[in-house]
Amino acid sequence: MEENSNHHVVKYMNEFALNTGLNKGVNKQVRYLWTDAFAVCNYLELFRETRKYKYINLAQELINQVHHVLGKYRKDQTKTGWINGLDDKSGEKHPTMGGLRIGKPFNERSSGDVIDEDLEWEMDGQYYHYITKWIHALNNTAKVSKNFKYIKWAAELLRTAHNAFTYIPFNGSQMRMYWKMSIDLKRPLVTSMGQHDPLDGFVTYKETSSTALNCDVSGEIFNLDKEINEIKLMCTGMNMKTPDPLGIGGLLSDAVIVTQLMIKDSIKKTEFLENLLVSALISIRSYLADNPTELPADYRLGFREFGLSIGLNGLKIINECFEKNPELYNDDLKQIVNKLEKYSYVAEGIEKFWMDIENQKSRNWKEHLDINSVMLATSLAPEGFLRI
Repeated sequence: MEENSNHHVVKYMNEFALNTGLNKGVNKQVRYLWTDAFAVCNYLELFRETRKYKYINLAQELINQVHHVLGKYRKDQTKTGWINGLDDKSGEKHPTMGGLRIGKPFNERSSGDVIDEDLEWEMDGQYYHYITKWIHALNNTAKVSKNFKYIKWAAELLRTAHNAFTYIPFNGSQMRMYWKMSIDLKRPLVTSMGQHDPLDGFVTYKETSSTALNCDVSGEIFNLDKEINEIKLMCTGMNMKTPDPLGIGGLLSDAVIVTQLMIKDSIKKTEFLENLLVSALISIRSYLADNPTELPADYRLGFREFGLSIGLNGLKIINECFEKNPELYNDDLKQIVNKLEKYSYVAEGIEKFWMDIENQKSRNWKEHLDINSVMLATSLAPEGFLRI
């Protein structure tokens, strides 16, 4: 595409760069790991389509800022420097080895404080499901830029997160993982497990392993067999169905990546992909039963809906894989995708609704401006995020 042919994506990403201090010369840098992961992929997609190096430069500058802001302690903490405890020189070489902060407005809860469930949403720490998104962004950057330091950073972050978030309960039952950890990864802040966190982990680990192989990089850090086997066991028997549009979109996005990994021979069993697609199909039917897309803007959250529209838009990539590699996929998978494609109108409706200037005047849009605009851009140009 020419740059002007998808001017909405360019517009949203230019505004994001200005609003969050990505542009050079802007002092205040507002970094948020989830949003920034999608933004990196959006810039990579704009580069892929236009071949204009300013976009890949923005992606790399954003990665640099995230590591130097979210890879270090907050300014309102007594500790300073890299979270991983390394000195400045070593930290520059291994910026993800201590994990990455979420980027929430308030400092994390102290160890002696009683949890306030509402306030916890606004307090910092580390989220596993944000870290998997950042690993995915680093993988994509390594492939597009041909600079393989990004895959090394992805692998180091993967191993750090896996070791910190997973644990075996005292009763010796199946391994689990915490939903939220402290900034230094030394204590859990929320001990429950995210419904799809093990699933996101498994897909991201397999993707990282495949990326390292395709980039022809070597070293012990890329031997992820232990982590993959452990996270795979955590996915066994998992109920993937969800009424949350962001969660449904996550199932579909994971299905898009799994479909591509099957071509690379990284995932071989069709049952896993079928489970993802069937769970998404059941979930979307349940979600739409209450007509949530008929609510006014003040009662809707754009970024959660964009998760769904991004996933639905990825069905095109799945079908493309089916057509080019028919021997890898069975008729049952194709029939499920055909049923899911009947809900493509939902993605179109979500995008049209939130691109309406009147709806962007709503409180919910303005309060989540950066994440909303970046994920809308992803929905309009999803291949940078979905194609591996």
